[in-house]
Amino acid sequence: MAFAEPLPESAGLPTDPETGGTLTIDLDAVEANWRALAHKLLTVECGAVVKANAYGLGLEPVTAKLVKAGCKTLFVADLAEARRARTRAREASIYVLNGFTPEAGSAFVELDAQPVINSTTELAEWDAFVATQNRRVGAAIHVDTGMNRLGISPDEAAALAPRLQHENHGITLLMSHLACAEIADHPLNASQIRLFRELRMLYQGVPASLANSSGIFLGDAAYLDMARPGAALYGINPTPGAANPMHDVVELTGRILQIRKVPEGETVGYGATWTARRSSRVAVAACGYADGLMRAASGTGRKQGGMAIIAGQRCPIVGLISMDLTCIDVTDLGDGLVRRGDVATFIGKDIPVDEVAASAGTIGYEILTRLGPRCHLVYRGG
Repeated sequence: MAFAEPLPESAGLPTDPETGGTLTIDLDAVEANWRALAHKLLTVECGAVVKANAYGLGLEPVTAKLVKAGCKTLFVADLAEARRARTRAREASIYVLNGFTPEAGSAFVELDAQPVINSTTELAEWDAFVATQNRRVGAAIHVDTGMNRLGISPDEAAALAPRLQHENHGITLLMSHLACAEIADHPLNASQIRLFRELRMLYQGVPASLANSSGIFLGDAAYLDMARPGAALYGINPTPGAANPMHDVVELTGRILQIRKVPEGETVGYGATWTARRSSRVAVAACGYADGLMRAASGTGRKQGGMAIIAGQRCPIVGLISMDLTCIDVTDLGDGLVRRGDVATFIGKDIPVDEVAASAGTIGYEILTRLGPRCHLVYRGG
């Protein structure tokens, strides 16, 4: 099978002097996170979810790193992502979570990718397509055990189980998805695990997968034959409320363009939402919502916003975050500690992605997948 050669990671990316923001992605940390799950926690296979451009961090370089580390099964959202993943994962199994359409059949064969079947209609279409092929092709069956999103019902899954009596049944994976795994004591976890394990007994010989990132931390009952972490690989805390067991992966910085003096009583930014309560100094950094910062993390007179780290100290974001710029109150920094050309860190070791998400009233997943469309992109450990 022939595959197109991938473009270099740096192809078409802006260079450092041309941009205000820099997004640094630590591929060694991604690998360390996968290895920690695969070899220190799990007793079963550890796959990896690389959908949404590997949660915004670059599908090709992340896939290459994970495959080199030993990952053998990848999950993507659609065929376009499967095509990209295949350029870096020649031998891995690739499952397409958004399912099958007849128009896409030939692409599944070309890429040696497997659809995750989410309804009996999709299954009928898949069977009709497979009947036209002269080769064995497989698919996963997704059972809805309580998410009420995609997947066939438990009753449909039970009715489908006799299919396994046929040699060429084509089912390569049985899977479901936990709805509340990040809340360890949520009763739906036990309900979903119990139901899925009961269904799995009907599918002897077919590997089964239930645990996502947080599900891995629910213990052996959720493991079955394969776990498929996503968020934890990229540094998001899979155990909210407890210390994050994962390594930080992302750093987002913005170059400081100017240090302004703002007299007491004057305002900063669009809408005049923040008023200086004292004579203040404000650093203006070249990083805004077009670079992935959430406007909801703005600091106004009515609410505390997000933070940035400048000269090793945490400083509050003030005024509305705009498309290209963010203002930061540096009044409490000593004279000479910050000047034009320095950088402000918006995400990094001392200001993790989950904290950034909380300041914007969202989750780390949304933060990561919005990052870096025009930042200078730096990969470490590639």
